[in-house]
Amino acid sequence: MFEQKLLENQVILVTGGGTGLGRSMAARFASLSAKVVILARNLERLEQTAAEIRKETGGEVLSLELDVRRPEMVDAALARVLREMGPVTGLVNNAAGNFLAATEDLSPRGFDAIIDIVLRGSFFMTQAVGRQMIDQRIRGSIVSILTPYAMTGSAFVVPSAMAKAGVLAMTRSLAVEWGTAYGIRLNAVAPGPFPTDGAWNALVPDGAVEEEVKKRIPLRRFGEHKELADLVAYLMSPSAGYINGDCITIDGGGWQKSGGDFNHLTDLDRGSLKKIFASMKARAK
Repeated sequence: MFEQKLLENQVILVTGGGTGLGRSMAARFASLSAKVVILARNLERLEQTAAEIRKETGGEVLSLELDVRRPEMVDAALARVLREMGPVTGLVNNAAGNFLAATEDLSPRGFDAIIDIVLRGSFFMTQAVGRQMIDQRIRGSIVSILTPYAMTGSAFVVPSAMAKAGVLAMTRSLAVEWGTAYGIRLNAVAPGPFPTDGAWNALVPDGAVEEEVKKRIPLRRFGEHKELADLVAYLMSPSAGYINGDCITIDGGGWQKSGGDFNHLTDLDRGSLKKIFASMKARAK
């Protein structure tokens, strides 16, 4: 339903763009004629993904190594994008980290790992891109990928819930501050379950739990990557020019039915549950 040149003349950055939903969004932008920059810590994986997207879409894709937790790397990456592709018109804050844990067992290091990537990293990227947009007089669009439990909270993912809620507050605050002064739009998207190789394996213990998750979704299925990519492409496009400060949930109605994504795990015996978490942690290494 989108015209092929919907995002022509746009330069869109996607953090965490080498795999999963980030890759899917980047590929969709490229297919709609945007210049795309994918950023993550694994440069080898990024370069492979960039080559794949170029082959699939014929689009222009730049891959840059970036740790969103380091503001100096963010500034250097944006300077290179400006030199090689032109002013940034769009940003997708997609880089994230998460794991399941009983909150009483969380270490300060484990807490910091999530807060630093999701909250601090999203702020560093948003501030740096915003500054460039202001300097270049670009009325751009910034979209942050959240989760439904940013609004509801959820058991066993407290650092992630806190961080994502903070990003939502940033989005709504800057939608007013930057929207008024500079015409920059900020929105958020809160996906429900969308299977990926990375986050999915870290958060869904086994097939039995997967079926339970489906039962809590009124549409009785998981999301397809194209559905999310199309939504974010729309928010990046001129067609969404009057959408600002919103958070759009795309989860098949799951949060209305069940609230926090992992609250159902509280029904399990605590000891058995911690053994499951330990097994998942070991598998993720």
